[in-house]
Amino acid sequence: MHVLFYHDIQDAICTLNTLQTNASALEQVRRERGNPQFQLVAMRSFLERAGLVVEDLDNLNIIHVTGTKGKGSTCAFTEQILRSYRFRTGFYSPGAPIGKELFTKYFWQIYGRLDETKEAHSGSMPAYFRFLTILAFHVFLQEKVDLAVVEVGIGGAYDCTNIIKKPWVCGVSSLGIDHTQILGDTIEKIAWQKGGIFKPEVPAFTVKQPEGSMAVLKQRASEMECPLWVCPELEDYQTDCGPLQLGLAGQHQRSNASLALQLSHTWLQRRRLQGTWRTLPSLHGPGVPQATPFTPSPIMTKGLADTVWAGRTQTLKNGEVTYFLDGAHTTRSMQACVSWFQEAAVRCERNAR
Repeated sequence: MHVLFYHDIQDAICTLNTLQTNASALEQVRRERGNPQFQLVAMRSFLERAGLVVEDLDNLNIIHVTGTKGKGSTCAFTEQILRSYRFRTGFYSPGAPIGKELFTKYFWQIYGRLDETKEAHSGSMPAYFRFLTILAFHVFLQEKVDLAVVEVGIGGAYDCTNIIKKPWVCGVSSLGIDHTQILGDTIEKIAWQKGGIFKPEVPAFTVKQPEGSMAVLKQRASEMECPLWVCPELEDYQTDCGPLQLGLAGQHQRSNASLALQLSHTWLQRRRLQGTWRTLPSLHGPGVPQATPFTPSPIMTKGLADTVWAGRTQTLKNGEVTYFLDGAHTTRSMQACVSWFQEAAVRCERNAR
């Protein structure tokens, strides 16, 4: 008989880390490249072994976000706006991560169920991100969250988060060239993957994209009968208190903020209408229609201004020394980071005078 022993959060973290090895990650990519549908089939199997079914996820009122760059920042803005409406979103209850005790409790519930059934499934266990996705869904359901903001891992069409069937709204942030061995070596191939999260009659929004990728997103949306809009510029939103202020620094965050406004506004509209949606536009005309810029409520305005994300265009002061922190890891991210550094340097020089 197989017996599983577990103790505290350190045991949970050490066990979690056993699911993340370079060898297994590379093998998974190699195996699934020839049959990408395998990932969704495997995810459904792991979910069921963990005691969940796909239909359970419909109760989470999900906002599903993908993109190459900016999807994390978009999620951060969206979460902050909706937390400001006193909803519990994702791992937040109001405004704080779940505690160590809850994490440990839910971790062992899911890991135990998967471990107990692995012998009947060729010893298979989900890889690190796949496991955390399942764990997150379990936490959301157990804690009865009002909504979950779910960020895609890689791509969209075959990402393990795409077992979500009925999100309330979807978003696509800025697209670029990344993960080419998995997603394809052109912006159009990558756009096809990202557009895979679109669902029939589920409103979707994107930011301005290169012509080729926007055409692919439109085609994907049309094929799936998904209404798609492109977000307006941030300055197009009318406010009574001047230009919108963002808690995350950098010009590149402006399109992410506009996307977050459209996602949160649409989610709130659907909630007021008890999950239904108004008449949806057609994508048969030229181009992708622009979403209507609206007047953000004071709560939305505050949410944008209050958004912070450790390590993302973050400024820390220690006495006379100021540190500028960012996790840029692609060419475009580095370019955006350099622009932010330059803006920050100008401000520091101005303040020193």
